[in-house]
Amino acid sequence: MSRPALRRPSRPPLDVAGATAVVTGAAGGMGEHIARGLGRRGAHLALVDRDADGLERVAGLVGDESPGVRVSTYVADLSDRDAVTALAARLRDAHPDVRVLVNNAGVALGGRFVQTTEADFDWLLEVNLHTPIRLTRALLPLMIENGQGQVVGLSSLFGLVGPAGQTAYSTSKFGLRGFNESLASELDAEDQPVGVTSVHPGGIATNIARNARTASGVDPDEAARGRRAFDKALRCPADKAAEEIVEALVARRRRLLVGNDARALDALARVAPSGYWSVMQRGLELAARRSR
Repeated sequence: MSRPALRRPSRPPLDVAGATAVVTGAAGGMGEHIARGLGRRGAHLALVDRDADGLERVAGLVGDESPGVRVSTYVADLSDRDAVTALAARLRDAHPDVRVLVNNAGVALGGRFVQTTEADFDWLLEVNLHTPIRLTRALLPLMIENGQGQVVGLSSLFGLVGPAGQTAYSTSKFGLRGFNESLASELDAEDQPVGVTSVHPGGIATNIARNARTASGVDPDEAARGRRAFDKALRCPADKAAEEIVEALVARRRRLLVGNDARALDALARVAPSGYWSVMQRGLELAARRSR
């Protein structure tokens, strides 16, 4: 006798009004706009970033736009494992009604693997991969107890394809993608009330390229050209991308590709899994020539 096929649980749209949403990397960029979008929908907010002034600015904007929303701010360096452990405990104790966790904070590191020190590689993994895992471990049990919730993990276009010069970043984003997808499968199999949304933004107009750390072995002129080329590829407005992400988490979608570049390269990687890099390289070379 054949076994019945496992069915993905049908979860109703997420009701965020009156519940708490934790958003990391909330002092600017997509994190700011995700926070503001959730606030407009009535969610109370716990905002995390290392930029204290930026957090206060965003908290003020939320207060102006959504006067009934409570906003708490947490200044933390997410590359510091002890600081993240302490942050997780504070969030768990202060926000037992948490229903949304948006693992948005991320850093970038340009350079080939042989140019990148072990310390820089580990720094990036702490922020982009280990911190989302630790915060999810701390808050997921509360979300399950609360009977409804959604974990959102910001992977990347580079969690779908692995370009040269982005070994550390792609490692973290492929890792986060794997964590998101496997956790989603486990929660579905257990028919839990919490889902997972894995988000893969393409070129979003934020400061991540400008603020990227450069591996110590990279020539400064090469690094500057690379930053200019990637900066030119960041075209999708952050507020538009954030609204797509908020809509996806409310709808409990498992996967979201943001931007035409993410959708196109995802399709290309499926069709030509061993040959997509040559197409990407031509595009990056063209962007680099335009940036000179």
